[in-house]
Amino acid sequence: MEHVPTPASPKPETDRRNTVDIVESALRTIETEADGLAQLSAALQNGLSEPFAEAIDIVRNIPGRLIVTGVGKSGHIGTKIAATLASTGTPSFFVHATEASHGDLGMIAPNGDAILALSWSGETQELASIITYSRRFRVPLLAMTSNKRSALGRAADVVFELPNATEACPHGLAPTTSTMIQMALGDALAIALLESRGFTAQDFKVFHPGGRLGASLNFVRDLMHTGDRVPLAEQGTRMSDAIVLISRKGFGCLGVTDGNGHLIGMITDGDLRRNLSNNLIELTVEQVMTRSPKTASPDWLVSAALETLNTLSITALYVVEDGEPVGIIHMHDLLRAGVA
Repeated sequence: MEHVPTPASPKPETDRRNTVDIVESALRTIETEADGLAQLSAALQNGLSEPFAEAIDIVRNIPGRLIVTGVGKSGHIGTKIAATLASTGTPSFFVHATEASHGDLGMIAPNGDAILALSWSGETQELASIITYSRRFRVPLLAMTSNKRSALGRAADVVFELPNATEACPHGLAPTTSTMIQMALGDALAIALLESRGFTAQDFKVFHPGGRLGASLNFVRDLMHTGDRVPLAEQGTRMSDAIVLISRKGFGCLGVTDGNGHLIGMITDGDLRRNLSNNLIELTVEQVMTRSPKTASPDWLVSAALETLNTLSITALYVVEDGEPVGIIHMHDLLRAGVA
């Protein structure tokens, strides 16, 4: 006997209500944290702007590293901030405040380093050793806290007094909005320092040689095909010969050049299909080509080439210098390199 599948039971009304409640909870969290970020933005346009600029000046001019410290959730955020700073051209690492009391103070150089300490309350007992050390050896101390009158705030050379925004936790206990604000200000510091130093994409590549990110920081010239591999034909070439070239080169396209060797057009599969009814093989390349095709520069990052290919829904770009085609880059090249 043929098996007849049992129809799926309708979703219980209670399940639907639970889903609505869950989504509403998520939205409240996001909206609360977004409000905290809005408060941080407003603070940066007012009282926080001066200490922010002062901190950038201090960190830019130290010969050593920016040591980030904290405990608990602030410590986790501090670890991320240190990693972001280090990867964007500001030498930095994280020192756990508790471990500092057991020998890791030796990782902080009295002559050259600065300290960024994170504590939402500013009264974190574990920071006492680092605060004392910074004052004893005159190590510049930057404080990220919601209370500039706290022990940390009073001791610091520069205080980022953060807005005392509402935590997303309904009990007001779990650090949520507060850690989001710390993270955002840490990112703002890293990017402001990056921009003030003129840190380039290729500088970034030095610290990110691996994975997709590293691959995307290559130049087009590093991946493009050159010389005889580039499918090209001069204007006046018959399409019967052009089709042979397209097939032999294997890129699915053909660039057309004028008498000066400048790229004036490109023939793709779409151009061939549009001209099938026009006795295609009797035509010349300039009668079929798409004029003034989109091209790439050899100095583009391959990530820019990928964006162009995706935006235009094409698979290949001719690479041009001073109007002359010097190479071609295909989507398959980006796939092989791990960019796409």
